[in-house]
Amino acid sequence: RIMRPDDANIAGNVHGGTILKMIEEAGAIISTRHCNSQAGEPCVAALARVERTDFLSPMCIGEVANVSAEITYTSRHSVEVQVNVMSENILTGAKKVTNKATLWYVPLSLKNVNKVVEVPPIQYARKEQEDEGKKRYEEQKLDRLETKQRNGDVILPVINPEPHTVGYSQSSLIHLVGPSDCTLLGFVHGGVTMKLMDEVAGIVAARHCKTNIVTASVDAINFHEKIKKGCVITVSGRMTFTSNKSMEIEVFVDADPFVDEPRERYRAVSAFFTYVSLSKEGRPLPVPQLLTETEDEKRRFEEGKGRYLQTKAKRQAQMQQAVQQ
Repeated sequence: RIMRPDDANIAGNVHGGTILKMIEEAGAIISTRHCNSQAGEPCVAALARVERTDFLSPMCIGEVANVSAEITYTSRHSVEVQVNVMSENILTGAKKVTNKATLWYVPLSLKNVNKVVEVPPIQYARKEQEDEGKKRYEEQKLDRLETKQRNGDVILPVINPEPHTVGYSQSSLIHLVGPSDCTLLGFVHGGVTMKLMDEVAGIVAARHCKTNIVTASVDAINFHEKIKKGCVITVSGRMTFTSNKSMEIEVFVDADPFVDEPRERYRAVSAFFTYVSLSKEGRPLPVPQLLTETEDEKRRFEEGKGRYLQTKAKRQAQMQQAVQQ
């Protein structure tokens, strides 16, 4: 579809959350189609996880986004989908890849939303493809478990925070989940949640830099629990790490059952977003150093630095491999 002004920021770049929402919609369509391709219990595919995705190049107002999806692996109860996003300038015909993402879905029964139905298997061209997919499945399953175990943090307001501190830029958004946010099962679309998360992360980044900012990448997004229609969700974001040219923002979503639910607030989604600061001409700008004050902030900074260095080393290795080929 064509990108319109309400899809973009004040500089004309399409919001990362808009692109994430389109990616999730494509994944949900193909997964739901596949899981209902054989006779059995009708179901809807629900998003469980998004692997790290990089925003390779910006998309602008007036360009056309082409989103394509392919199922690359199935386990007994989950589906792996690879999604590619390409932007097209319809005036010049120029095309470029902007995003590549891997998503995991689980099929939930239409009759019983707590029941995960079995996934029809796919045919692999080579045995190696199935083995590689199984390895990715086991890795994401382990990472999801580790992430859920460390999800106990909350963001508290800070009185009169100093500029460039964690408290100065932290932000929260409160949203009542309505019917238009939800799937046929009455639970929130993963893409809706990711769009809100990117919005909050963008506010945190803009407050820290006071410049135009764009989403550079999103680390794995884990959907720990479903969010039901009628819940009030709180999307919270805080700065965890800054390098010379990028900033990492932790974002999590907490859900409060609001209607006829005795359940207490729970952590539903968590992720790390990376942003870069840009000049009016679209050139990278230096990022102000994050000032850490507490021991927890210092610990999170070091953890973020570790993720940054790991990603940087991986990218350099890929570039060297490409040169050698």
